[in-house]
Amino acid sequence: MKRVGVIVLGAVLLLVGVALLVLPGPGLLLVLAGLVTLTSEFPDLKRYVDPVRARAMKAAEDSVASPLRIAMSVAAGLALIAAGVAWGVLRWLPLAGWSTGTSLILSGLVLLGLLAWSYRNVRARSGAPGHG
Repeated sequence: MKRVGVIVLGAVLLLVGVALLVLPGPGLLLVLAGLVTLTSEFPDLKRYVDPVRARAMKAAEDSVASPLRIAMSVAAGLALIAAGVAWGVLRWLPLAGWSTGTSLILSGLVLLGLLAWSYRNVRARSGAPGHG
């Protein structure tokens, strides 16, 4: 059971991360989390972890590199949440319903959470005042 749980968790993290790659947020962080999770069951995947980690950290830094990028990422997250509510409420939209709406809302929340993590991580590494 543990093995199946680890594989499912790793696969979900990896798939959500790939889906988030089209958004302006740090989707590579979820790809990295998925890979790291899956390496416990598939050791051959370890060779991909370091290159993805380097790209994920660079993407995290880039996503919070300027106020404009932060604003765009926040707007994308809020737009996903708003779209999720719309898809849950408005029955005339294609694939309308709370299953689609919930997926969009969760994607928006993940994007905002990863953005916040990136912002804190970059500030901590740069020694910016006000962190802590």
